[in-house]
Amino acid sequence: MGDSGGRVLVGNAVRRRPGVDVPAVAAAAVEQVVRGRWGWLAKRRQPLVDIAAVLVGAADVWLGYSWNRDAELYSLVLSGVAAAALVFRGRFPFLTLLLTVPGFFVGWSELAAMIALATLARRRALGWQTLVGAALVWAARFFWWPPDKFLAAEWQQHVHNAIYGCLVAGLPLAIALLAHAREELSSRIAELAVSRERERLLHAHAIRADERARLAREMHDVVSHQVSLIAMQAGALRVAAVDQNAKQVAGTIRMLSTRTLDELRQLVSVLRTTNGDDSPQPGVEELPQLVAGCGMPVNLTVIGSAEVPASISGAAYRTVQEALTNVRKHANGSLVTVRVDLGDDEVRVEVRNSPPPVPQASPALPSGGHGLMGLRERADLLSGTFEAGATDDGGFAVRMTLPTLR
Repeated sequence: MGDSGGRVLVGNAVRRRPGVDVPAVAAAAVEQVVRGRWGWLAKRRQPLVDIAAVLVGAADVWLGYSWNRDAELYSLVLSGVAAAALVFRGRFPFLTLLLTVPGFFVGWSELAAMIALATLARRRALGWQTLVGAALVWAARFFWWPPDKFLAAEWQQHVHNAIYGCLVAGLPLAIALLAHAREELSSRIAELAVSRERERLLHAHAIRADERARLAREMHDVVSHQVSLIAMQAGALRVAAVDQNAKQVAGTIRMLSTRTLDELRQLVSVLRTTNGDDSPQPGVEELPQLVAGCGMPVNLTVIGSAEVPASISGAAYRTVQEALTNVRKHANGSLVTVRVDLGDDEVRVEVRNSPPPVPQASPALPSGGHGLMGLRERADLLSGTFEAGATDDGGFAVRMTLPTLR
């Protein structure tokens, strides 16, 4: 998201206070214990499953041969080959099935053929290889060996074998297709969760855009109108005033009002866009103009000439601007020192004022207490630090440090 007007916390993105999230810590500890106990099984899962399949197939062959020891030797050999072929079912599922069918047809490798068919269906779903494999397994269960015994059987036995052939071929096929469908469903659910999260982010973005547009309208309709009236009245006073000091004060008021209108238009344009960096913002290079028009003596010192990002430069400008505004409100007439250090790794801004010479006789200007809070939030967004507080001599100091390499 390209927004720079604040952070959007969606879902569970809000961090909890340290020491409060006890269930999460306990769950993480349990998960670590489970991984320690069963992690080695998860790493060796596939080889263990292959060994288990071979053992099941071999046990089936051994049990079948144990009550039919007078069978031909090739039946035992083909059945053993079918059981051993299950080792390759992961890499060559169709070839493994082809190797198990002869042992099933003339021997006792029925479970080996079923396991091979399930593996093939799990990998290929209802492809042609799966259909051919299912037909071969069914045929191996339906036909008998030797052929003369099959031809001498009654038709009821053929129907019985055909039904059991459908069960032998259909059961592994159904289980494998069910597992395949479950995997696809899990994948779709994961995609749906990602899509819903993206939709929530877009919805939050739309809400923020509407709120920014509403704030832009209110600022333009209310604040811009009032500041325009101040500029007009100051211009009229400058023309009508006879005293030179009054003319100078009126000119200063008009200049400050005009500059406020310009910055207000820039802020409104920022609020109306989706990216706050689209509109140019004042930076460190405009600090001399800011100090010259603040209406009080200020000692400005800028050290270094390193190029800093626009966001860092704008934050430094806003820090000095807010500090000078607070001085005019609460310590008018005090000595103000502004020091800006443009280093290669960080930018340091310090605004310090001495105690006011005399208590203010005029009523205090309205203050909402949000200026320093906004500077602290701006420093947090830029991974910097912010300090503000009274000095030992009774004055006040504002300090901000912003890293330029992040």
